[in-house]
Amino acid sequence: MKVVELTGKSQILAYLETDRLYSAYAVGDLEPALFAHCEWFGAEREGRLQALALHYGGLGFPIVFLMGDADGLGMMRDFYEWEPLPMWRMALWPESSRPVTGDCVSLTRDHAEQLAALYACGEGNAFDPVQVPGGAFHGIFEDGRLVAAAGTHLISPTYGVAAVGNVLTHPGCRGQGCATAATSAVVAELQGRGIRDIVLNVSQKNATAIRIYERLGFERYCSFFEGSAVR
Repeated sequence: MKVVELTGKSQILAYLETDRLYSAYAVGDLEPALFAHCEWFGAEREGRLQALALHYGGLGFPIVFLMGDADGLGMMRDFYEWEPLPMWRMALWPESSRPVTGDCVSLTRDHAEQLAALYACGEGNAFDPVQVPGGAFHGIFEDGRLVAAAGTHLISPTYGVAAVGNVLTHPGCRGQGCATAATSAVVAELQGRGIRDIVLNVSQKNATAIRIYERLGFERYCSFFEGSAVR
């Protein structure tokens, strides 16, 4: 195997398209504003890509995405320790969509502080205020307080993919269908924008969230692992 840095979008996209739904987040990172924060590397054999690694540095913590042949990804296996968390990649096809209505409000950058306060109530917070402009966020208020929200990690109008995330209900307001309604509102906005492939990630242990997403029409596409790695 020969490791090379990848700079051409067409070569990267061609490889990612071999499993578009698994690589949806990485496909979205080809958007110019996100691509500027990316480093791409490939493992080649006889001039053909066998594996790909993406390092994304646009958030407050580094993210690595891996795809391909295990031998080509040996660097991560050999030099990092990590505790893998089994995840589902779920996807929504237009014909499977089952909308749920609710008293939702479209959220903007003016709601960023309220969103941050809400997400601070949850574990594994992956929210960053930079996700709000250009994203799709919807929430539910109770007595002027944001008690539930859903949003996106990225939207790629160029490549027709979006990743739903940042779904959370305040602990004191759970069990009322708030997260379902907010997520449905996000999906409706994405479909209205003409996004073809809508995906999300969820822990295989989070049965409640899985039920919510399946109620809206999401289906389990593939399993994968994620986790924090230490050199």
